[in-house]
Amino acid sequence: MECRPTVKNIYDFIDSIAPFEKQCEWDNSGLLIGNPCREISKIGVVLDITPDAVKYAAERGVELIVSHHPVIFRPVKSFLDGDVSYMLAANGISAICAHTSLDCANGGVNDVLAETLGFKNPVPLTESGEAAMIRKVVIDETEADALAMLVADRLSTGVQLADCGKTIDTVALCGGAGGDFIHAVAESGCDAYITGEAKHHEFLAAKELGVTLIAAGHFETENPVVAVLADKIRSNFECEVEIIPQKSPVEYY
Repeated sequence: MECRPTVKNIYDFIDSIAPFEKQCEWDNSGLLIGNPCREISKIGVVLDITPDAVKYAAERGVELIVSHHPVIFRPVKSFLDGDVSYMLAANGISAICAHTSLDCANGGVNDVLAETLGFKNPVPLTESGEAAMIRKVVIDETEADALAMLVADRLSTGVQLADCGKTIDTVALCGGAGGDFIHAVAESGCDAYITGEAKHHEFLAAKELGVTLIAAGHFETENPVVAVLADKIRSNFECEVEIIPQKSPVEYY
């Protein structure tokens, strides 16, 4: 008889490849909803646990969702019908969320982003601190517009570009909302920085600091890790693993 993994077994595996203890102090990664002792036969993997994702999971018999973004991030005072966390519990679906722990992990969000963009041998930007989740790569010399076009093509998205006007051969990468790392990137000596989203003042700062900044979308820069994480779980457990279909909430015109 086949031995099915428990929620705790899946948690321990994810902890082994993206240790939860390495998450940022403000983060909320881990087992956020469910019974760690429950046996699992079907897992869904997704970037964001949205109402649509929960409905899909419930219809497909998914018992555990593994996501990147935490389904519970800030303290809440109620769980009401229609809330995503309530929906999960009502449908008996557990949730394991690996956020910044997966951002900084070897083979995690930012290594997968580098691979998706065709960049080889990514290394952490720093040895410690939050900036350690950023990856640094050396590429063949290129111009800012050519790099922006490559990113747009590889991620099938539109991008924002602040061109500081110099040739590029060292690039920093951080999926998601990484605009506030622009000073750390500049201090590292990188010529360009690719992230998911950046604020107006961060684009201004990038040009002042001499760093070309490309913002390619929060969803688009992080979602490639979903398929990789699903494959890792599938390869280590005798249960069905399905990617829950999801699109970016942002459309480009």
